[in-house]
Amino acid sequence: MKVDIFDFELDRSLIADHPAEPRDACRLLDMSEAGQIKDRIFYELPDLLEEGDVLVLNDTKVIPARLYGARGDALVEVTLYRPEDGLTWHSFIKNAKRLHPGDTIRFYTNTVTPENSDFMAEVIEKNGEEGVVIRFSCTHDELGHKLEQYGSMPLPPYIKREKPSGDLWDKYNDKENYQTVYAKHEGAVAAPTAGLHFTPRVFGALEKKGVKKVFLTLHVGAGTFLPVKVEDTKDHKMHTEYGIITPEAAELINQAKAAGKKIIAVGTTSLRLLETAADEHGILHPFAGDTGIFITPGYKFKMIDYLITNFHLPKSTLFMLVCAVAGIDAMKAGYQHAMEQKYHFYSYGDSSILKCVNKI
Repeated sequence: MKVDIFDFELDRSLIADHPAEPRDACRLLDMSEAGQIKDRIFYELPDLLEEGDVLVLNDTKVIPARLYGARGDALVEVTLYRPEDGLTWHSFIKNAKRLHPGDTIRFYTNTVTPENSDFMAEVIEKNGEEGVVIRFSCTHDELGHKLEQYGSMPLPPYIKREKPSGDLWDKYNDKENYQTVYAKHEGAVAAPTAGLHFTPRVFGALEKKGVKKVFLTLHVGAGTFLPVKVEDTKDHKMHTEYGIITPEAAELINQAKAAGKKIIAVGTTSLRLLETAADEHGILHPFAGDTGIFITPGYKFKMIDYLITNFHLPKSTLFMLVCAVAGIDAMKAGYQHAMEQKYHFYSYGDSSILKCVNKI
């Protein structure tokens, strides 16, 4: 399938650089009924669901995976995206051409200069578009503390932030804003952004309605931001991400599905893990491992009835996925409506709920 099919023009003024306040006051594009588009507010979500329906949420927790460092006079910006082990990480590095295997990167903050820093990493290998492999010079237990001290949230590149300086290492409060309220298991380097809109108020209303929630874990990688550079989808290679579905979560989802209740994936990350772990009969199995599933139109979904998701980049794998869920024409019409109504796009933007029209 040609990648150009998934292209569209977006006015940059519609790209959100900060979230709605409060979180659940963002807008919700309601496409829960095929062929219809309605404008709602996210806190109205419980009105669209019924007793016994199941929300499937990704409880991964974003780590402060963006680091600023120096190798001699060369300044670099490091974004971790996949661990090889506890201390060895694959990373994308700005100004990587100045680095060579064996070099030492010293990380710094607004209060710690490179010369005085005891937080360092060695360049192990450079792999072209795959980035740079580095190994931290500390213990595994120390690394988490060091990332909290030196790191910042790995916001996607379309959210513009000046380099942290002075006392404003987190001027925009991204360490709180770019994290779901139910984040639990550390390991993601990008937020499952569909979940950013949920609040205790929304969860309380859902519980009162009798809607159930189930948590799984998919550690989102920075590969989710990489552009599709091929002309045909068959030539694109997805980055793998690690996910877990417990036996208890699989059983609850299977029971609800067998009872005719709706399964609502909160975010493309939850959806991809569900579809990875489901068999051809629509039965979900416990899972622990990597997934690199790439879903494009023509795919028949095995688990979900609805998807809650933000608005995605043109020609991205995520826009291809939502087109697979609701149909290409429906999604283009929905996005056109959203742009005309000045919805906010991307990670800190507004939300949508889509009906899955392509199921087994």
